[in-house]
Amino acid sequence: MEINYLLVAIKVIIFISILNVWLLKFNKPTPWRGGSAQSMKEEFKTYRLSEAMMYLVGGLKILFATLIFASIWLPQLAVPGAAGMAILMLGAISMHFKVKDPLKKSFPAFSFLVLSLIIIGMYYF
Repeated sequence: MEINYLLVAIKVIIFISILNVWLLKFNKPTPWRGGSAQSMKEEFKTYRLSEAMMYLVGGLKILFATLIFASIWLPQLAVPGAAGMAILMLGAISMHFKVKDPLKKSFPAFSFLVLSLIIIGMYYF
C-alpha cells in the first residue's frame, strides 16, 4: 500500500486546526473571528445564531475533522468527513459575507473548503 504523504499532511492540518479553533481558542480572540467578536460565543452572536447552533456546528466540525484524521487508517471515512467539512466551511464563508466581514476573515474557512475538496478529489480521480 502506497502512502500519499500530501494527503496525510492535509488530513493532519485540518484535524489540528479545527481542534485548535474549537478547543484551545474557543474563548480567545483571533484575527479571523466574525465582526468584532473576541470569542466563539460572541462570533455566533454576531452571526445571529444561537448558542445551541454554536455547539452543534462545533461538534460537527470536530466530528468531521476526526473522521478525516481517522481516514489515514480507515480510508472509507475520508469522503464523508471531507464532504461534511466542506458543507460547514461553505456555511462559515456565507456567515462572513452575511455580516460584511473583510474577505480576509474568510481565508481559514476557504482554505479548509479547498483542502476538503482536494481530499474528495483524490479519492475520486
